[in-house]
Amino acid sequence: MTCSSIDLKAYVLGELPESEKGLVAGHVRECASCGEEMERLSLTHLALVSLRDEEVPRRIAFVSDKVFEPRWWQRVWRSGPAMGFASAALLACAILAHGLLRPAPWAGPSVTVDTAAVERRVAAEVNERINARVNAMVSEAVAKAVFDTNLRQQRRTAELLAGVEKKYDLQRKADLLAFEANLEIVSKQQARTFMASSGLEVKP
Repeated sequence: MTCSSIDLKAYVLGELPESEKGLVAGHVRECASCGEEMERLSLTHLALVSLRDEEVPRRIAFVSDKVFEPRWWQRVWRSGPAMGFASAALLACAILAHGLLRPAPWAGPSVTVDTAAVERRVAAEVNERINARVNAMVSEAVAKAVFDTNLRQQRRTAELLAGVEKKYDLQRKADLLAFEANLEIVSKQQARTFMASSGLEVKP
């Protein structure tokens, strides 16, 4: 018996005749692949058998049924004009309640205000602020003037120092040239004196 000729599903469900059950059982014991397939089919069959039977629903509810119709308050809530009217009525009730329940104003002792004193105080404060602002502006201007003067003085000093250094540099160069010329003259005189004392002819 080959694997293709065996109906394992019928064996698991008990639909094979008694004459073929023995052959299938012997083949399953010898064939490893058929044995694994038999175990899978047996587990599936046991799982299906363990499920409880449920009654098939006779009718499916539709959206048009009354069960799905909105309640009266849902219709009012979704209606724009109805919500506007309800909001206006609620606002009117709140205004009316506020007008009725508002306490009477308390009539306290009358307070006289000295307008002249208030004006003098305001004028004094304004003058004080103006003076403070003017003083700040003057201080700022003085500080800027002092800073500019110091800056110009520093620039003038730097220019004078640069001029003096340049003058001294030129003087040093002139002194160096004069020294070199005097040294050359002295060297020539010494050479002539040495040659004259040695009895050599002195070239002009």
